[in-house]
Amino acid sequence: MSQAETKPFDYLIHNVNVATMANGTDYGLINNACVGVKSGVIRFIGTQEQLVSPNNLEQNAENLVNAHNQWLTPGLIDCHTHLVYGGNRANEFEMRLNGAAYEEIAKAGGGILSTVRATRSASEQDLFDSASKRLKSLLKEGLTTIEIKSGYGLDTESEIKMLKVAKRLGKEFPVRVATTFLGAHALPEEYKERGDDYIDLICNEMLPTIAELELADAVDAFCENIGFSYQQTKKVFETAKRLGLPVKLHAEQLTDQSGAGLAADYNALSADHLEYLSQDSIEKMAKSGTVAVLLPGAFYFLRETKLPPIQALRDANVPMAIATDSNPGTSPAESILLMLNMACTFFRMTPLESLQGVTINAAKALGLQKEIGSIEIGKKADMVLWDIEHPNQLSYQLGGSNWTRTFKS
Repeated sequence: MSQAETKPFDYLIHNVNVATMANGTDYGLINNACVGVKSGVIRFIGTQEQLVSPNNLEQNAENLVNAHNQWLTPGLIDCHTHLVYGGNRANEFEMRLNGAAYEEIAKAGGGILSTVRATRSASEQDLFDSASKRLKSLLKEGLTTIEIKSGYGLDTESEIKMLKVAKRLGKEFPVRVATTFLGAHALPEEYKERGDDYIDLICNEMLPTIAELELADAVDAFCENIGFSYQQTKKVFETAKRLGLPVKLHAEQLTDQSGAGLAADYNALSADHLEYLSQDSIEKMAKSGTVAVLLPGAFYFLRETKLPPIQALRDANVPMAIATDSNPGTSPAESILLMLNMACTFFRMTPLESLQGVTINAAKALGLQKEIGSIEIGKKADMVLWDIEHPNQLSYQLGGSNWTRTFKS
């Protein structure tokens, strides 16, 4: 190849072990491999002998990256977070440890509403600065994509403010941000005992405005006995459907409201939490392809005892994703790797399932499985290099990070 000719790849990662996570049944391991990237897209995965110029690596790429026998995985995806908010709720953590229940705190005006007050009063810059700190922690653990919900504004202006901050995070940091409108997160104080009126506000004003501004990639709600009813949630979903926005749902965290089944009826991207998930809803999720997003951080932080029905989800071949649920009240988590360990220890998921939960299945939970979530030719080159001996080590270690380098398209 002459110097004037264009080389096949912008960069070539060589001397690397790859966990492609591509086939859904194992890690997709390729030892002593090379991965070639052109214009931010993966164009080659294989052995050095399969390259056009196997005996002269420099002829294959503008830049060579020697991985020194480390492991390459897809970039990690946190598919359920509430990263943008004002204040914190350390006082409520102490209250719970002194015996107060989550529902008791919420009904007394604490919980989500205390964060709403702090978020409404915070400036856009204040929200950006606090969320940036949390995002930086996640980026140090190989995160390349994150979902960020609104839901702590609960009025049109504040919800827009939160979503703008989330979009800005995606522009100023090397991370893809998927935004979700969660106006139906809680009933704001000014709508106390007027839940239907608030749902009307969401459907008639908030959602159409946010859709017109193109601030949300999806719509979420909290279908629960301390949140919104089945019928109220259905009305939000109908509006989202009319506006062409996909839906997802906080479902069956505290009680069985058949929310996951409702979400599946609307071909939801995901149903999340799911501790009280019924067999009927599992079967509906399996038919619709709705991903089960499991949130071990909230399970741990609230000291829950009711486990999600993991084996039933396995038996039905429902994809399971894992996320931090990063939020100030029930999962102030800033470590995606810790969630892998929690998924294994609390939920008895396997290391393979937990890694699938933050790669290929998390991509499905965001509707992005054709672009990210596995190392395959034609997908975006969102990848992470780890100084580990095997991918199962990512869910094994408590604390620290073996992250070496992130490749972001």
